[in-house]
Amino acid sequence: MSLDIINEIIHLKKEKNAVLLVHNYQEPDIQQLSDFIGDSLELAQKANTVDNDLIVFAGAEFMAETAKILNPKKKVLIPSSMAKCPMAHMLTQKKIEEYKKKHPDAAVALYVNTTAETKALADVCITSGNAARIIKTLKEEKVLVGPDRNLAHYIQTQIPEKEIIPIPENGHCYVHRKFLKEDLMKLKKQYPDAVVLVHPEADPSVQGLADKILSTSGMLREAQTSSEKQFIITTEIGLVDQLRNKQPDKEFIPARYDAICIQQKKITVYNLYLSLLKEQYEIRIPENILKNAYASIKRMLDLSN
Repeated sequence: MSLDIINEIIHLKKEKNAVLLVHNYQEPDIQQLSDFIGDSLELAQKANTVDNDLIVFAGAEFMAETAKILNPKKKVLIPSSMAKCPMAHMLTQKKIEEYKKKHPDAAVALYVNTTAETKALADVCITSGNAARIIKTLKEEKVLVGPDRNLAHYIQTQIPEKEIIPIPENGHCYVHRKFLKEDLMKLKKQYPDAVVLVHPEADPSVQGLADKILSTSGMLREAQTSSEKQFIITTEIGLVDQLRNKQPDKEFIPARYDAICIQQKKITVYNLYLSLLKEQYEIRIPENILKNAYASIKRMLDLSN
């Protein structure tokens, strides 16, 4: 990482009164330049409170859209136009409308890993860290949850009294789909004393081997507060970098070294610099979608608090 570019980024941030929000899966070089780093919920909460003129979001496009929805009058940038989440695009407005016709009595709780257009059709948004807590507060006994079917499965185990319906039927994160039960079983034998932390986007068979099922920031908190010294981490590899940086006295074993979100890794120090310099690529959302999506995100934030 060029020191000149780093200094330029720091200078441009100050000159333009910009804040850099960074997701847990970003490369260490990007994490080190962040003003705030967190998971989807924490980043949404932070985006709701910033007073900077310019927001630069190092994460997936749907996260930058959330920041724009919460700050409609501010300019929000994402350093790479290719940082799109494939799972977010597995759920369309048409699919939601089809399911709402089949289940008119159901609430719609959508993962923040969705597009702004679909958030506009939701009753409330959720994250992997707050999903069960929020859905418990809903009066409806039936809830449509999308786009991740594995998160829907996890929510169902936490709230058996409600009917959780995943939409679409096979929505998934391709990174978390790489984790296999047999691979994790081998690691558990190799490291019998390790605590197994699993993200709820992993397959139910993998969730069944977890000591704890947690969001990325939940894993960070667990590693910080636990007296245990060894952990198997079953989520995107970027979190392992951050865990090792924050807890150098503990051992963190990736469940897979190829658990890489290619789209988020499209963001680099260089295109972060260009984004600040040229103020590219700006997030733009139609006014009607902004208004409706804001309601579902704001409800999530209120219920989370």
